[in-house]
Amino acid sequence: MRARVILIIGGGIAAYKSLELIRLMRKRDIAVETVLTDAAKHFVTPLSVQALSGHAVHTELLSLAEDSQMDHIALSRSADLILVCPATANLMARLAGGLADDLATTLLLATDTPVMLAPAMNVRMWRHPATQANHATLQSRGCLFAGPDEGDMACGEFGPGRLSAPEAILEAVEAALFPATPLAGRHVLVTAGPTHEPIDPVRFIANHSSGKQGYAIAAACARLGAQVTLVSGPTALPCPAGVTRVPVQTAREMLAACGAALPADVAICTAAVGDWRVAEASAHKRKKKQGQAVSLALVENPDILATLSHAGPTRPGLVIGFAAETEALEDNARTKRARKGCDWLLANDVGADTSIFGGNHNRILFVSETRIEPWASMPKTDIAAKLAALIADHLSSSPR
Repeated sequence: MRARVILIIGGGIAAYKSLELIRLMRKRDIAVETVLTDAAKHFVTPLSVQALSGHAVHTELLSLAEDSQMDHIALSRSADLILVCPATANLMARLAGGLADDLATTLLLATDTPVMLAPAMNVRMWRHPATQANHATLQSRGCLFAGPDEGDMACGEFGPGRLSAPEAILEAVEAALFPATPLAGRHVLVTAGPTHEPIDPVRFIANHSSGKQGYAIAAACARLGAQVTLVSGPTALPCPAGVTRVPVQTAREMLAACGAALPADVAICTAAVGDWRVAEASAHKRKKKQGQAVSLALVENPDILATLSHAGPTRPGLVIGFAAETEALEDNARTKRARKGCDWLLANDVGADTSIFGGNHNRILFVSETRIEPWASMPKTDIAAKLAALIADHLSSSPR
């Protein structure tokens, strides 16, 4: 899916249009999770909403019947946008006042995800000073608005307050989800995951890398409009939307795939490439012999980051490396950046007391020639978004 939206359906006659909006968003490859207020259930049924969204409908703030992991906090953080449609005068007032007396308002108060409201109410309710004051308050807090339109009301009156057409709301949603493409026209090469260096046809040397950070970076760059080539070692992760994945197994295969992907404006080497490989992998499975010690002759693998950083006509304009360390993080990061020749290096501590390998969070030390900056621990998706924004800012002053 391109993105994920939580749709809060308020209690108004216009709620029936939310069903068409769900259908349109699903058609545009936007996943939709829904929350119904008690009043909304008078106008649309949870069954119809679930059938169109493909997900269970959330209705209760405190319910043993619902997944305990999908509470208001988890739900509020599971999406790229929270859309309230229709946003009634009552919902707007409660949100402006910071009330949290049901699932919908608690979710809205607990989130730092962008919020968009599509108002729908009687013209006099919309024009009332209280509603206009709430509208201004919510706008000042960063809430986005889609509509309302002017037109005929279900009550027979005419004027502003009519819910915008589902197609217009969808357009506003897509503009909020995909607001800019600062990396449009740029080619970004990303390496991710581990490498598998064969010992024999059934055994190999590998590491604990899951590829999550690299895949998140590839997705973040694609969302900013970049053409992304993801050279990936073996992982169980799905290819991000809009990304071209080139699967590889070994370090030598990864280097060859990176070379074939050039030229690129940016190269981001997140892959945990095996430093060594077996000098001569066996063509047949090695047999274990009781009591006999086994030794493997290892040779050094090519250094992909150093190779891409080497000066020349095919060197990407910005080369970024990752360094997994277990001690002396800053000293090792400084030394490695200078030795590899990359422009930026993002170092992290993957010692035994951390959960970075395979986990969903990361803590980064950003190192360049001019600055060293520790980043707070955050989800790998947030690390990816922050790095993609830095890349876009850097390239904005670079010639194409």
